[in-house]
Amino acid sequence: MTTPTGTPASLDVATLQHLIATGSAPRLIDVRTPAEFETAHIPGSYNVPLDLLREHRDELRAHLDEQVVLVCRSGQRATQAEQALAGAGLPNLRVLAGGITAWQTAQAPVTAGTPRWDLERQVRLVAGSIVLLAVLASTVAEPLKWIAALVGAGLTFAALTNTCAMGMMLAKLPYNRGPRTGLDQVVTALVTDRR
Repeated sequence: MTTPTGTPASLDVATLQHLIATGSAPRLIDVRTPAEFETAHIPGSYNVPLDLLREHRDELRAHLDEQVVLVCRSGQRATQAEQALAGAGLPNLRVLAGGITAWQTAQAPVTAGTPRWDLERQVRLVAGSIVLLAVLASTVAEPLKWIAALVGAGLTFAALTNTCAMGMMLAKLPYNRGPRTGLDQVVTALVTDRR
């Protein structure tokens, strides 16, 4: 369900809370990393990391025939997931406006685990640190300033393309992987809960 502008349809927190409270809850698919999901997620949601979803979208389509709401931290990765699933022909897709951040801001219930830094926060830390160190080091070796320029160019490209190479690399670190989530686990959970 994509709007005419090409922007995926969104669902606000209050509407989703109402649907859950009235027993009309859609399938909640959280596309964050397993570690992010383990930190805090909406009760009843399923963790299908974005990379897994993209790779196996056709297999997942067979198990997602009802209303689906995609969740991530802020809505950015959920929008990418919506595009992938819509490309596989799955209708009835929505993105939770503002993601888990908006959900928590509204003080809606979450299942909480071990606190970890969000991927976006890690990107800001790494990018900022590289720029700071490159600028400081350029006072000794002036060509090192180009490292800061390279990071700035990467961040600009990330904003323009709505992708983030640094974020994708950081997501592969053991800290961010959390428990392994595979297609078999996801499908089993989707099928079992449907009964």
